[in-house]
Amino acid sequence: MTQLPGQQDVRVLDQQPALAGLYARAVLRRPGRRPAEELSGTVLSLVDQRTDRDRLYRYQQVCGFRVSDVLPATFGHLLGFNLSIELMTQPDFPFPLLGLIHVENSITQVRPVDAAEVTSVRVWASGLRDHSAGRQVDLNTEVAVDGERVWYERSTYLRRGKRPAEPRPERPAEHRPERRPESSRDREPVSAIVAVPADTGRSYAAVSGDRNPIHLHNLPAKAFGFPSAIAHGMWLAGRSLAYFEGRLPDAFTFDARFKTPVFLPSRVVLDAATTETGWAVQVSGAASGRPHLTASITQR
Repeated sequence: MTQLPGQQDVRVLDQQPALAGLYARAVLRRPGRRPAEELSGTVLSLVDQRTDRDRLYRYQQVCGFRVSDVLPATFGHLLGFNLSIELMTQPDFPFPLLGLIHVENSITQVRPVDAAEVTSVRVWASGLRDHSAGRQVDLNTEVAVDGERVWYERSTYLRRGKRPAEPRPERPAEHRPERRPESSRDREPVSAIVAVPADTGRSYAAVSGDRNPIHLHNLPAKAFGFPSAIAHGMWLAGRSLAYFEGRLPDAFTFDARFKTPVFLPSRVVLDAATTETGWAVQVSGAASGRPHLTASITQR
């Protein structure tokens, strides 16, 4: 069963929160406030949600998936995205939304989900902890159909800051699936060069709702120290997973770590090798060779 916060405050919303108001709340949040030492235990929930097929098809095209009524495993991130932003802009959330860095993402697909299915979504925070570069927190998202969990995700965010005097060991990853040997027909390696156009950030923002300005235009990205706009990490995760369509089992876990930004425009190289349990993946800059993403795909 899913591990929810010990002191739960379950809030059932009647509609998706509007992102424009949430981003305004994030900008207006008072700077310099002392971070909270513990999480509130709030769980945000939406029930009886229907997939917007037009949004699904546009997402599939932007990320390189085949257009179909089956939700890509990374599409679930969008189903809970507004709830996550709502949670992270609450006054009792320990960090300001602006400045958080998405460093890891773990997605488990329990079974494929069809666009015709009615879903319920809930989001909560957990794992507030020290890190060598600051502090981290996890945002958890769960998607259910008829009360059955069909998909879940853990997104890990880093707030940079002073290193703790004695860093606590990082919490081991949850939901580790039982390992099984892969099929022999999936042993061929994968290598591909992917062009990342200059408008990738704007295209993904239009379908995801994630309109962080560092992904949209060069000027705001430069204000944050980047030479140009950068691609969304979850776009890169989706684009990587799209290369394995037709090779994936119905149930699997996709664990990704975001290493360095992908500056727009650029070209990246996707390399993959089979393991005893699935695939090991790395995406690197075609010119620099610097790793942008490392990931594993593990059969459940």
